[in-house]
Amino acid sequence: MREALRQSGANVAGPAELSIVLTDDAHQRVLNRDWRKIDKSTNVLSFPQIEPFGPVLGLVGDITLACETLEREAAEQGKSFSDHFAHLVVHGFLHLLGYDHMTEAEALQMEGLETQILESLGIADPYGAG
Repeated sequence: MREALRQSGANVAGPAELSIVLTDDAHQRVLNRDWRKIDKSTNVLSFPQIEPFGPVLGLVGDITLACETLEREAAEQGKSFSDHFAHLVVHGFLHLLGYDHMTEAEALQMEGLETQILESLGIADPYGAG
């Protein structure tokens, strides 16, 4: 997370924490339904506790990851589980900081930052071809 913090330009104002919850598809579906009104599982959910692009201090938020989905996606995409896991943790963390991908411009910015962070960690571009 240090690299994601550094490259995101986040204003770290003091000690901060976040939780990462590894769960199954069934529980992720319930969370997605209850919080986003989308009745299906998803690979990663973020629950921020700070204002978007606000100071990073105290409880930053929670990230939940559906392990079954991550395993399936990694296999389908020909990626290692650890690389895919790292990508989705970075993705979820950027959501906690305030980044989103609702518009094309937001998506390009967020995906570019994810790719840059992952590259610095020795992980290939998750959005690149093959």
